[in-house]
Order: sequence, then C-alpha cells, then structure tokens
Amino acid sequence: MSKVAILTDSNSGITQGEAPALGVYVLPMPFYINDQLYYEDLDLTQDQFYLRLREDSARITTSMPLVGDLVDKWEELLDEYDEVVYIPMSSGLSSSCETAIMMAEDYDGKVQVVNNQRISVTQRLSVMEAKKLSDQGKSAAEIKEFLEKTKFESTIYITVGTLEYLKKGGRLTPAVAAIGTLLHIKPVLQILGEKLDSFGKARTMKQAKLIMMDAIEKDMKERFKDPDHSHYVISIAHTDNEAEALEFRKEALERFPGHEIIINPLSLSVSCHIGPGALAITCSVKHEI
Repeated sequence: MSKVAILTDSNSGITQGEAPALGVYVLPMPFYINDQLYYEDLDLTQDQFYLRLREDSARITTSMPLVGDLVDKWEELLDEYDEVVYIPMSSGLSSSCETAIMMAEDYDGKVQVVNNQRISVTQRLSVMEAKKLSDQGKSAAEIKEFLEKTKFESTIYITVGTLEYLKKGGRLTPAVAAIGTLLHIKPVLQILGEKLDSFGKARTMKQAKLIMMDAIEKDMKERFKDPDHSHYVISIAHTDNEAEALEFRKEALERFPGHEIIINPLSLSVSCHIGPGALAITCSVKHEI
C-alpha cells in the first residue's frame, strides 16, 4: 500500500498551525507588497495583510507559488512518502495549477496534481476528502480521479463590502463603480468551477444575504438533486468581517437547520481582489468516505 502525502496551498484557508493536526501539508502563497516578497501565514498574517490592503499607497499583487519552493516541497515529501497529491487553487483563477501539472510530468506519476477548480473553504473540503482517501489506502492517482470527478459539486456566492477593489482589479470600470457606490449597490458574485462571475445585485447587505441563501438552496434542489439538504456541507467565509459572518451564520442556521455551519476567513488571494468586508456562503456535496 502506497504512503500518500496530501499537499495543498494556503488558498485552502488551512493555516501552517492547523496543517500538522489535520495530517496534511500547506504551501504558503507568496504576495508582493510594494515589490517586497511575503509568504502567507509565515511572515504575513491576516491582520497585517488587511492593514496594508487598506493603505492607498500599498501595491499588493498575488503570485503563483515559486517553482523552486514547489519542487523543494515535493522532494521533501517524497523522502518520507511514496506519492504526493497536490491540490492547488482553481486553474481558472491562477496559472499555478497548469504549471504544476507540467512540472509533475518529471515525477513518473509519483506526484499527482489535482485540477478540481476550487478555492478557499471548498478547496479545504477537497483536501480533507483526499486525506480520508489516503488513510484508506487509495493511491495518488485514485485520489486525483475522485477529486476531479466531483469538482463541480460545489458553489461559492460572495457579496463585497466595497466596490473599490473590483474597480482596481479591472472587473468594474471606474464609472460603474462610482454609480454603484452612489446607489449602494452590492454585487453578488459566484465562483463555480473555474470562473468568478457576476450573479446578482442587491441594495443592502440583508438583501445580498437572502440572494445568496436562495442561490445555494436552488443549487441543492436543482443542480445537486437534494431537496432535503441532507447531503451538504455549508460554510460561511469572510474577508476581515468576522462579526457579520457570525450573524450570517445565525441566519443560515435558521434557513438550513440541522447543519453544522463553520466559519473561515476567505483566502488572501481572493481578498486581494474583493477587499475587506465581504461575506460568502458555500455549499458542497458531502461524500461518505
């Protein structure tokens, strides 16, 4: 039976401190702030990131994991394990997945890169499913096959606290952002598979939360064919907005009773593009492994 290591990146929301207890490994994502390199959760905390993000003078850019860092981690894990399953962020949101797939070709199948097109709390769920499969003795190739087969059984809906960061990222023109701010419009965005797309518009945070809860309920009933909501994991995520996230969790528990709804911060790679104050809700199919 092969001994398989499960490796992900910090876009999963799994911290360096959590990883050992979960039995997985996490590659910290690099960020450049005013051209200086930082690594998430090593020398850049959530609090430090948001402090800099709010500074008008700070230029923050995301980066794919450095090739050398990734190869070094694979080599380190292969000294202890027979195989590695690497679960990076969605290929539609970064080129890092395709790069890793090409690099893995040099490892004769010992490194399997999963393109299951998830990020944040849904990516975290994939990591935990991979760990369970590894514990059951599944090979790296079998784990990859399962995660890619089930990759679309999940959605994320997000509403933002400000339009400023979508404007900075080029997803809104300055004119549209100005009108939206004036009218207090809150866009609802959807991450489904490889794309971050516009889903709806709201005038208040309360209305945005209702739109998002309606959306996941529709997904559960129509897309995933589970009208009684019994086979799902529901999560709340946020960007430096924990108080609102706790309130949203109460509302979601009233709407979807019987679920254990966890709260996690959204990954900094997402936060960089949508800014602080965002709320998200996700639903993912729960597999009995």
